[in-house]
Amino acid sequence: MTKQTAVVICPGRGTYNKEELGYLGRYHSDKQAMLDVIDQYCRSQAQPSVTELDAMPAYKLPVHTAGENASALIYACARGDFAAIDRNKYDIVAVTGNSMGWYIALAMADVLNQHSAIELINTMGSMMSGGLIGGQMIYPITDDNWHEDSAQKAQILQWMTEVSQQPGCQVYPSIWFGGYLVLGGNEAGLKAMEQRLPRLQDRYPMRLYNHAAFHTPLLQSVSDKAFARLSQNLFQRPALPLIDGQGRIWQPHSTDMTALYRYTLDTQVVAPYDYSKAIEVAIKEFAPDKLIILGPGATLGGATAQVLIKQNWHNLSDKQGFIQRQQQDPLILAMGMEAQRSLVSR
Repeated sequence: MTKQTAVVICPGRGTYNKEELGYLGRYHSDKQAMLDVIDQYCRSQAQPSVTELDAMPAYKLPVHTAGENASALIYACARGDFAAIDRNKYDIVAVTGNSMGWYIALAMADVLNQHSAIELINTMGSMMSGGLIGGQMIYPITDDNWHEDSAQKAQILQWMTEVSQQPGCQVYPSIWFGGYLVLGGNEAGLKAMEQRLPRLQDRYPMRLYNHAAFHTPLLQSVSDKAFARLSQNLFQRPALPLIDGQGRIWQPHSTDMTALYRYTLDTQVVAPYDYSKAIEVAIKEFAPDKLIILGPGATLGGATAQVLIKQNWHNLSDKQGFIQRQQQDPLILAMGMEAQRSLVSR
């Protein structure tokens, strides 16, 4: 069998939702050694274990979306999925991720061993347990065909500039997320933007529950705390190329470990995360046969497809063309979707 090449994409914070409850039990009950490392660490921090959280009879929004719980759960699901990829079918050529998915990508590329990974992911995830700093909201910047609306994008950025000049208001680009812009800011800044942004699809602008103003200058104190709590000794050379939230590639044999440590705990904490750029670099530099999105959830699929359309990857030109391609010979395989998972896992 000829192997296909794949870039693996790691999920961010908004991916363990009500529909994902029981994901670990469904797919990864056979990976007890991996789960034990994570569970033992969580218990040492007086937090519920991921096994307990996943096995709860009902999804509880305040519990499952709390930073320390969500980050550990999502990491456990993604790590299990990564281990389930059939390596006889797929040659993994690079790893990337969205937002918190950067930390998971570090673990998948062996920059962090299993113990270091849960320490870093849980530490960063629990930084808001004393109260959120600011918030995030998401807004589309494409039309119904998934073509970027450059005029709308420019207008939003103009409004952000105006709002940021008002006393007490702070709002910034947080994540460039395919056909969406995630904004981060303080309450006054986000409210002022909500007054300007036209209501779309009866959903947008949409606040992201239990999310702080990630990837903005508002999180400088989190970056400072991270350096105080997390040593560079946790990091080791990557075993796979990593694509970060600026589109930079960290190669196994040429990575400056101090620079990688600083990027992880400083740059991407306080500066915008360009997921769109990461995917653009993934397809242009590695030309993979497939993009494999680790579970839980499948919320990265649409944003990833929108980047492929913008780049005219495999002649994809609009939403309908992407849907047809996915039905015939999918380019994106989301392990959180049963039909696509069966094409990926052993």
